[in-house]
Amino acid sequence: MIVRQLMGLNPWARVLVPFLFVWVLFVLIFYSKLNTSAASSSSSDGGDDSLKRLERAVQQLERSKQVDQELRLLVDEYLADAGTSADRKQHFIDELGSKLEQDAAGSAGWFAVGRPRNGPSLEYERLRRRVETNTQELWNFLQSEVTKVQKQALRSAPELAKPLNAFLSLAADHKRSLLTDIERMRAADGYEAWRHREAADLSELVQKRLTRLQNPENCSTARKLLCRLNKGCGYGCQLHHVVYCFIMAYATERTLILKSKGWRYHKAGWEEVFQPISDTCLDSNGASHASWPGQSNTQVLTLPIIDSLNPRPPYLPLAIPADLAPRLMKLHGDPIVWWIGQFLKYLLKPTGETQQMLENGIERLGFKKPIVGVHVRRTDKVGTEAAFHGIEEYMTAVDDYYDQLELTEKVDKRRVFVASDDPKVIEETKTKYPHYEVIGDPNVAKMAAVSTRYTDSSLNGIILDIHLLSLSDYLVCTFSSQVCRVAYEIMQSMYPDASGRFRSLDDIYYYGGQNSHNREVVLPHEPKNHDEIQIRPGDLVGVAGNHWNGYSKGKNLRTNQVGLFPSFKVNDKIEIVELPKYPYVK
Repeated sequence: MIVRQLMGLNPWARVLVPFLFVWVLFVLIFYSKLNTSAASSSSSDGGDDSLKRLERAVQQLERSKQVDQELRLLVDEYLADAGTSADRKQHFIDELGSKLEQDAAGSAGWFAVGRPRNGPSLEYERLRRRVETNTQELWNFLQSEVTKVQKQALRSAPELAKPLNAFLSLAADHKRSLLTDIERMRAADGYEAWRHREAADLSELVQKRLTRLQNPENCSTARKLLCRLNKGCGYGCQLHHVVYCFIMAYATERTLILKSKGWRYHKAGWEEVFQPISDTCLDSNGASHASWPGQSNTQVLTLPIIDSLNPRPPYLPLAIPADLAPRLMKLHGDPIVWWIGQFLKYLLKPTGETQQMLENGIERLGFKKPIVGVHVRRTDKVGTEAAFHGIEEYMTAVDDYYDQLELTEKVDKRRVFVASDDPKVIEETKTKYPHYEVIGDPNVAKMAAVSTRYTDSSLNGIILDIHLLSLSDYLVCTFSSQVCRVAYEIMQSMYPDASGRFRSLDDIYYYGGQNSHNREVVLPHEPKNHDEIQIRPGDLVGVAGNHWNGYSKGKNLRTNQVGLFPSFKVNDKIEIVELPKYPYVK
């Protein structure tokens, strides 16, 4: 009866139906347990164990009755108030979910459906993610080694080609099955609601802190940090320049003032493309001015670009705040990416015109899910900062993603969104992969060429590309490109943990101008050849990159040796620094 009443209401009310179904499931499972217990008791010789189980069953029944009454009162209250506000509705849903979770936790002796609201342990979450990462690393190693043998076999033993291909194909099936099982374990461990809630709570806290920082009570007396949007680089690089400035402002508790007039992408400045980063404080006036580092009592400090920053503080990327670290390390597989993503979430609030452009682009291109975002960087990067990668390399990774996905859900159409600074890439993908729905705008790619990059049309194109890449279910790209790294960072604000939703064909994730990236050795390794280095548990290794073949390259900070080591024998060292806690922000 309650469910029928709810289904007749608006979409907000329909959210309640899954909660009620879960509750009904609890009751049904409980009664089945009760019946089993009673049957066992009647068939036994009346031992103490049977009596204790029956007593527990009666207690659970009383608890279920109590929860039933509480739920009925909640629903009746909701139905009686047709004009309930959005906040009241959300409060109702939160309260309902809380009661269901409490009931599930209280019944854990009979069936472990729910989990405590404080979530899993840090050890459990880190171990779960390590198993997933190392499964992929094992596949990287296996595929690389078999491919080497295949190349040798072509010359000396061509009859081995077919069995090697069969072996690699079956091994790929094993890998996908393992990753699927790991994903199912995550979904079934009872903590998924906590992960979503914790992600929302952490993001809300950071966004409130940034809002308070950027809107001081008195702009004329506020301490400020001046950042000029004049770095001579591409769009992704310039976004990262602003994020760096914002991190410095957060760490020094100074309101960020962004000077963007004459911006090479849009001469009128940032505020015509994105909303101003403050509602109340946009000028750089102050009683005293100095360049970084200045003094704590200097009202206005001016920042250089990150490459020229001196002295370099410890809170530059890849560091995260100590007061958020315990929660963030439990929630996310790569906390620094989440941290950077929160600054981009605050900064990249489009104006009405920009928002309309994004919506029109989504409709015009027919962008819909499931979809993999592919970013192919050509022109000025290839041969200087990055190697050439053919579209086949990208699409192999796309195929692998869909092969994995189809183990758990039906895919109506394999879709790929292709963003590039070379329009020929989009047409090439359509020609070579006709069984894919290829979405992309060759006109945007043309405008991304170096000769036309710094125009309004090009700016709209790159904003749309990054937006659609970040909305994709998975990213295939080269992390040597800042465009893809920005899309990956933005993606983190859309999921509790999107750290694994990418495949880079070259670099690991990094932040331009970052402090050192270290990894902690957890398993020993003795070098097998002159390319490898010795590592021991407890060593710190400054990582230079992952070769995606089971090995990474780095420098052992104990021995100063530089070389290769097995990727699975280390863990990322999370850099944690003390930063302001903003106690006045609740």
